[in-house]
Amino acid sequence: MKAALLQLCSGEDPKENLVLTKELVAKAASDGAQVVLTPEVTNCVSTSRKHQAEVLELEGEDLTLKSLRMQAEELGIWLLIGSLALKTDDADGRFANRSFLVTPSGEIACRYDKIHMFDVQVSKEESYQESKGYRPGKEGAVCSTPFGTFGMTICYDLRFPDLYRKLAQAGADFLTIPSAFSPVTGYAHWETLLRARAIETGCYVLAPAQTGHHASTTGHPRQTFGHTMAIGPWGDVLADAGTDVGMVLVEIDQAAVSKARSRIPSLGCASRFTGPK
Repeated sequence: MKAALLQLCSGEDPKENLVLTKELVAKAASDGAQVVLTPEVTNCVSTSRKHQAEVLELEGEDLTLKSLRMQAEELGIWLLIGSLALKTDDADGRFANRSFLVTPSGEIACRYDKIHMFDVQVSKEESYQESKGYRPGKEGAVCSTPFGTFGMTICYDLRFPDLYRKLAQAGADFLTIPSAFSPVTGYAHWETLLRARAIETGCYVLAPAQTGHHASTTGHPRQTFGHTMAIGPWGDVLADAGTDVGMVLVEIDQAAVSKARSRIPSLGCASRFTGPK
């Protein structure tokens, strides 16, 4: 299979973001991609909860989701919408950070709500409290395709290896990690963690990312790391998009998954033990 991983610099206006996203999806399909993946919060990058409340929609009304589903059908591709920021019916008004896998007929094959919220103090100047605006998901997600099985995650999930082991044990051949990674933690940890998740599970890791300076007129400006990556099941870097908006194409050989796992069969031979006292 040929996969295209998009790298975006989404802003605060979902309609403007959709224009570039669709252009890159169309280019990916014209270049032969059978599967196209977009980053986390493809529709809107904003640090203002007030602005998000004004421009975000419920899943059933979201323009980005409707339009990208139609485009997937028109192009006959599988499309992983890395995630969309969406309104929910939650009483506390929190949003969902939700990933979608869309079939070539435009149907939603699988949904996944980000489980781990990015509540961190990266530095004195940079802190995040994602859980104040978003409510966490509670269930992992795997989805079968003609190319193999996808295990779906989002960004900060990357730091929780048990999730990826469970996805692989549930049959995942490909781990999707759409992200909007902080530059500080990106320089220190992004590639290392992506390669570790691939090595630990014997899976391909597909990690489309947001990049650059996300200008804001409603909140604090945001910067993301970029470096969209595809990692092979042996831990080798197959593609690195650097920091420019665009995409990378990668050839995927599902046989490499079983080959890696046969060489290091750690998924099926873990020893039981009790914790320290």
